[in-house]
Amino acid sequence: MRLVILDNYDLASEWAAKYICNRIIQFKPGQDRYFTLGLPTGSTPLGCYKKLIEYHKNGDLSFKYVKTFNMDEYVGLPRNHPESYHSYMWNNFFKHIDIDPNNAHILDGNATDLQAECDAFEKKIKEAGGIDLFVGGIGPDGHIAFNEPGSSLVSRTRLKTLAMDTILANAKYFDGDLSKVPTMALTVGVGTVMDAREVMILITGAHKAFALYKAIEEGVNHMWTVSAFQQHPRTIFVCDEDATLELRVKTVKYFKVISTLNMGLEFTNLQKWHAFLTSQQGDPGLHYTSKKGT
Repeated sequence: MRLVILDNYDLASEWAAKYICNRIIQFKPGQDRYFTLGLPTGSTPLGCYKKLIEYHKNGDLSFKYVKTFNMDEYVGLPRNHPESYHSYMWNNFFKHIDIDPNNAHILDGNATDLQAECDAFEKKIKEAGGIDLFVGGIGPDGHIAFNEPGSSLVSRTRLKTLAMDTILANAKYFDGDLSKVPTMALTVGVGTVMDAREVMILITGAHKAFALYKAIEEGVNHMWTVSAFQQHPRTIFVCDEDATLELRVKTVKYFKVISTLNMGLEFTNLQKWHAFLTSQQGDPGLHYTSKKGT
């Protein structure tokens, strides 16, 4: 498990985007070799998506041979509703890149048979060869996707009733009107995400600090489903300083030292930073520099 601590949200978003970019480039995807990427929604990944769009527009990154699988979708919300996750992904990411729409998979919350929809989603992931990198965010109560507190840590894609804390948190997207917030969703399971070859979890803001503490400093607990990823062989938690407020000083110092040794984050001069990245060979989270020098 790695914990990467950046000064603020923007730097955390950029680091995550560079990591995704390099994973795709180093994979060398092609017509018979697709990179499979799991994706989240919400406010946290927006900065990361903006940077990925920037890399694509600079000519540094293509999604032509990338297949994506989104974590979740509301049940009963029309696909073209501005707050559906279909709308979110197309407006904030997909329409700005060169991905084939047939390769962008999002659960259908209006399917006639919701369980069959979930089973088909799992089958599509399997047919794609599994997820190479699953990116996720968490709620303040430590849930990942819509795996609310108490969810099974071996769960698969399924229908879930949303916790009141989640409904309250999402009300801001529905004019503050709780009656408009969907109460059910389709979501990948914790086990679905655990099957990915690599997992990157984005955690930013002081309101996520206690969840980060539960995720990495205490034991695995189904009441904090993000804690399951302590047991994944390749998990990276990417956070900003605000999200570390509940962590022990010893924990923060340890991971910052590790980050300094592995990533050269002590370099504040951009030219030195780019030179350092160019010289590295072992960490794909380091190597991205734009062809245009950005």
